[in-house]
Amino acid sequence: MEKGGVASVGECMLELSGGKDGNWRMGHAGDTFNTLWAIRALTPEDVAADYVSAFGDDPFSLQQKDFFAAHGVGTAASPVIAGRRPGLYAITLSGAERSFTYWRADSAARLLAEDRDALQKSLEGRELIYFSGITLAILEETARETLVSVVREARENGSRIAFDPNYRPRLWPSPEAARVAFDEALGNVDIALPTFPDEAELYGDADPQATARRMQEAGVAEIAVKNGSEPTLLVAGDHKTSVAALHVERPVDTTGAGDSFNGGYLAARLAGDAPEAAARRAHKVAAAVIQVHGALAPFKVLREAFEAG
Repeated sequence: MEKGGVASVGECMLELSGGKDGNWRMGHAGDTFNTLWAIRALTPEDVAADYVSAFGDDPFSLQQKDFFAAHGVGTAASPVIAGRRPGLYAITLSGAERSFTYWRADSAARLLAEDRDALQKSLEGRELIYFSGITLAILEETARETLVSVVREARENGSRIAFDPNYRPRLWPSPEAARVAFDEALGNVDIALPTFPDEAELYGDADPQATARRMQEAGVAEIAVKNGSEPTLLVAGDHKTSVAALHVERPVDTTGAGDSFNGGYLAARLAGDAPEAAARRAHKVAAAVIQVHGALAPFKVLREAFEAG
């Protein structure tokens, strides 16, 4: 079967940033959308890039979908849920480090797996499907099971599956619930893109090597363990190496750095780069992103960093 581009599954929220003197900028962001944004910027225009979610019928949902379309991002067969709307978060900064405040209880995206047929249609025939632990966290247990089941079917039919656990404790009723969900997901994943401090918090991993071993034991063939400004541990089959991150003297905003690394890495892999080369390009993309405000760097910024890789 000919594969149809990339699908990223999750929640894109309204983002409020830069709130100086009570004046806020509104944008659109969320972990899996940030990654797809980078993939869209770094892949040819004829490669389909769809954000698979659920959307409301309010003006902000319509604006969000218009924003997607203006930047070459589709929504496949994502349903529209009457009476629902996008989630919202605000970024506050202390230097370049950020913290978040969320409003997402009635987010449409929480219902993205309620319509199994629509979800299957959205993911059918993809070359690459990407989702995260946040995608899993916002779903009720039965919907989470539906998503993993549909992803498993897509993988059996030839799609590559990429996953970032992206553990956020506040989204889970308990660490045990998160571990159960992540372990189930990892059994259906080809490329894992974890962040070591998250894995250490949730699983007690002593070092990135422990994270990689655990994921290999779950059946994941390709693993890039991110670790902030420290090197990324890359494991692909029997090959293991560390790929140094790029030092940025004065970062502006670290929002979306890991997501953009993921996007750069996956775009490079789609282009045929070997894992180590992909990680080097991904670090350059992440370094470019933390030198601009907000989670989404302009396409030009992303492309220039990627092409310098």
